[in-house]
Amino acid sequence: MPLPQLPVEDVRLLRLSVAIVQGTWDEVRAVRAAGEPDLRWREAVLQTHLFAGFPRLVEAFYVLTRAGGLGTPEPSEYAPERPDAQDLDTGYTLFAQIYAKRAPEVREMLEEAHPELARWTIGHAYGRVLSRPGLDPGFRETLAVACLAAFHQDRQLASHARGAQHLGVPLAHLHAAVDAVGDLMPEAARTDAHAVLDRYAVTPDAAPPKNSGDASAQGSA
Repeated sequence: MPLPQLPVEDVRLLRLSVAIVQGTWDEVRAVRAAGEPDLRWREAVLQTHLFAGFPRLVEAFYVLTRAGGLGTPEPSEYAPERPDAQDLDTGYTLFAQIYAKRAPEVREMLEEAHPELARWTIGHAYGRVLSRPGLDPGFRETLAVACLAAFHQDRQLASHARGAQHLGVPLAHLHAAVDAVGDLMPEAARTDAHAVLDRYAVTPDAAPPKNSGDASAQGSA
């Protein structure tokens, strides 16, 4: 079955995100030159630190600023100060949508690994970043799928592919997202990503593959 053709604006953000997390700065500049950044661009860039860390995010803003910038942030982009408990509540709401009935199990795993890992993942990654307005939650998960595919992180990929589907993203769109960035990753990573999507994403209750730590712990924080 032919894969759907993704909107060109979405493809740009997919390629931008993968190029940032991989540090492929020529591709970052090329994507910036091909489009006009707006709120969705800024949100996509901000969330890349969940996959590649703050040093890579800071470098991305350095490169993009010198390539023309990302436009002026809107007032809605400035998150208000709020108690940590509110971030945890907001984060767990999204966390539960993504992990569905596995959410309590995944949260327990995070807490057993380290209490702060659970707080950071749920409060920061899900509460402060992935719950921000300006980018649809399903597309945020699609960006995560592309980044994790490029990193060849199959366990995390399986988890977030299921999460994207729980948020209403069709499996075919996830395959199309991987293809949209396929030239930015090793062939083995691309091939394995498609296999993971087919094997695990369709069945929400399937166990993730055993090769690089739990998806929930490393795929979103």
